[in-house]
Amino acid sequence: VPDGGVPHLWGGSVMAPPHSQGNFVLSKLLLCRSRLTPAYHPEFIADVESWENSSAEWERRYLLGREAAGWSPWASSGKEELTESARLRVMGCQLRWLKVAGLFVFVVLCSILFSLYPDQGKFWQLLAVSPLQSYSVNLSGHSDSTLLHLSLAGALALSAPSRPGREEHVVVEVTQMTALNSRRRQPQQVTHNWTVLLNPRRSEHLVVSRTFAILSRENVSVSIRSSSQQSRVVPLLLSHQYLRVSVEAQVVIAAAVLAGVYTLIIFEIVHRTLAAMLGALAALAALSVIGDRPSLTQVVEWIDFETLTLLFGMMILVAVFSETGFFDYCAVKAYRLSRGRVWAMIIMLCLIAAVLSAFLDNVTTMLLFTPVTIRLCEVLNLDPRQVLIAEVIFTNIGGAATAIGDPPNVIIVSNQELRKMGLDFAKFTAHMFVGICLVLLVSFPLLRLLYWNKKLYNKEPSELVELKHEIHVWRLTAQRISPASREETAVRSLLLRKVLALEHLLAQRLHSFQRQISQEDKNWETNIQELQKKHRISDRILLVKCLTVLGFVIFTFFLNSFVPGIHLDLGWIAILGAIWLLILADIHDFEIILHRVEWATLLFFAALFVLMEALAHLHLIEYIGEQTALLIKMVPEDRRLAAAIVLMLWVSALASSLIDNIPFTATMIPVLLSLSQDPGVSLPAMPLMYALALGACLGGNGTLIGASANVVCAGIAEQHGYGFSFMEFFRLGFPMMLVSCAVGMCYLLVAHVVLGWN
Repeated sequence: VPDGGVPHLWGGSVMAPPHSQGNFVLSKLLLCRSRLTPAYHPEFIADVESWENSSAEWERRYLLGREAAGWSPWASSGKEELTESARLRVMGCQLRWLKVAGLFVFVVLCSILFSLYPDQGKFWQLLAVSPLQSYSVNLSGHSDSTLLHLSLAGALALSAPSRPGREEHVVVEVTQMTALNSRRRQPQQVTHNWTVLLNPRRSEHLVVSRTFAILSRENVSVSIRSSSQQSRVVPLLLSHQYLRVSVEAQVVIAAAVLAGVYTLIIFEIVHRTLAAMLGALAALAALSVIGDRPSLTQVVEWIDFETLTLLFGMMILVAVFSETGFFDYCAVKAYRLSRGRVWAMIIMLCLIAAVLSAFLDNVTTMLLFTPVTIRLCEVLNLDPRQVLIAEVIFTNIGGAATAIGDPPNVIIVSNQELRKMGLDFAKFTAHMFVGICLVLLVSFPLLRLLYWNKKLYNKEPSELVELKHEIHVWRLTAQRISPASREETAVRSLLLRKVLALEHLLAQRLHSFQRQISQEDKNWETNIQELQKKHRISDRILLVKCLTVLGFVIFTFFLNSFVPGIHLDLGWIAILGAIWLLILADIHDFEIILHRVEWATLLFFAALFVLMEALAHLHLIEYIGEQTALLIKMVPEDRRLAAAIVLMLWVSALASSLIDNIPFTATMIPVLLSLSQDPGVSLPAMPLMYALALGACLGGNGTLIGASANVVCAGIAEQHGYGFSFMEFFRLGFPMMLVSCAVGMCYLLVAHVVLGWN
């Protein structure tokens, strides 16, 4: 090494004097070069004199190369560019620290609020009422409260009585005195009646609740009596709770929490799982402030473990399945059936997904379809994101066609009051199937229209994408080096030479790849022969075991929907199938299988369940239902049915795109039943239920977290390196949701208003 301190390059090794300021920088840069350049490793051999003399020449050639490629030329004032770059870096750092500080302060504040108030455990009081004997109690100690929350538990039903006086029911009377004012010296007595149906099935246990406004500081009297044909005793459990905040304020708080969660997800401030956790924490803190803090046991009970176990079991099955090479084989077969036509293949995949989701759960369908689609797109050099979004949209559409395809449909069909009105599996499926077929007929052309200018093909292969990224890294590194010393100037010249060499290589590969793209569709038969040789079944014995277990699991899913003698939920079936396959496959390295489980997706669903249940406790869903019912009552009677169908479909669609459609559907069913049984409204219940089902199922396509299948698909795609954002899904899903809901609305109006198919 000469005394000047300029390092030599001998076969890629670097030597420099210890006193040189550029030693550490140069060694680090060359170490990064060895790690970041898998596609191209040129040998750079230069003498000290030639390197130093050609430093300016390399920089001049680099600038000319950028100008020839159409890039903006390097400004002569390098210090100004460095200052601008430094300013942008400082701003980015400040924004990042501001985000972290703001979220941390928010979490600390919610944690403090949550810890200041104790758990409001419900103290149940056992009582027995009959037509001959009532129960009365005076409640006090509500000086700082605005609401009284009463809960009844027993053999009760959710819906309101359709024939008052004929069905067995319980009447709860809440009596209190109005507050004193200047105009009215004597307070008046106000009584609120709450009627709850008794369930003929005495073994079933249900908890119903209602909230009453506290008018004064006087004691509140609660009286309970039963009405039945026989003078039998009805055992009940009663619990009461005081709340500090009005219903309107609670709804505002819930809406603010929901808006905050969507802001975090839409702008990708944090990961969607962390956003759901932050929203759940904020909702729990709000419940604590209003006086309804749940215990840890209650929060755990809010989580829908059947859905989580279904997801976990199917993820294990798919993880073992992927070891057989079956997904690659299916991808090649799909390419062969489409005869090289990409859009024929996409439509075929979407149609199969829609048909399967009509009989299977949407989540199960996407768990099986997503790996196949990703491998297929990788084989064909397609962008998997666009194809996956289209598939999950049609999965949600197809799930609305039958009574077992989507959870809202299952909730509606299993309602006992609706069954008494004549709603069964066949009738519900007949109504929904016709409408969904019309929606599908419109959705396929709309999908092609929305994808008209989208690039489904990756215009460059993966090695070109990596090469472009490598060029960007080297160029950015060169721009960040300030030519303050001779060593730094030499390093900068070396990096610029590296960029020029890689750009020349990139231009050559792009030129050869364009010729390959132009002949791809013409040579699909040659491609399919090469793909069949490359992508084959790797383990036939394991494939037979996987197909046997998966076939049995899917068959049991069907039996669970039609045969009442099978006492296994979907979650149990998936877990048992996963255990069977793990034993048959003789899996020893269990950690590899667990690494393929989407733990972030499972945690997101757990946090989402807690968030939605907390929002329900804040009366958000109940408030939406009540306001919808009030709007329907305001419409004139001759146009009330049409207005109710339109309003119910769009409210349920927009609400289901923002909140979970399962609690929304469960809350809206009693509201619609009460509305249809109101003598002053006189609306048939069935058209309202069909509007609710169509809106709740199709509304899941509105946003990324509107349906469980959307989140599952996004999680699997992200694990494979093809994650799509909230806005990427929204740009396609929301227009599809609007058009599909419009088609469903027209179908319901023609069927139930024009033709009277009620």
